[in-house]
Amino acid sequence: MLAVWRRRYERLLEWVAIVLMVALALLVAVAVVYRKAGVSIVWYDEIASVLLAWITFYGAALAALRGAHIGVSALVDAMPPPARLAATLLAEACVIGFFGLLAWVGWSVLEVLATDHLVSLPEVSVMYTQSVIPIGSALFVIAELLRLPEALRAAGTPIELSP
Repeated sequence: MLAVWRRRYERLLEWVAIVLMVALALLVAVAVVYRKAGVSIVWYDEIASVLLAWITFYGAALAALRGAHIGVSALVDAMPPPARLAATLLAEACVIGFFGLLAWVGWSVLEVLATDHLVSLPEVSVMYTQSVIPIGSALFVIAELLRLPEALRAAGTPIELSP
């Protein structure tokens, strides 16, 4: 059952990342065409920056789900299985704790940003653009929790090190 939820979650994150990347690519391409035509879209660089931040957070959650973030696995792999399991649990607790804290602080900052608006699009609240911080952090925590059984299984398995 967990595997089914994990696959669905992965597809969701993939589609969100794809939609955001396509939107960013189209926005920049249209802005270049407009600029070449002598007309500049005033708001495109601010929205492109927001889209890039969103891609970063959603892509990070997808990478977390796949276990694709940078790590020092050689050090952990060299440990005996009980120590490897403890190191994996500690690392997961630190990551989940950090992103849980980031989600909480990000959520509390949104209230402060509620009265601020984008410079080039004054009708858009900064609160909406920065909502990616608590949302992306929560998605990262969910990804880590869905990947946790696999990480613990791998940590408990003896690993053969090549000479």
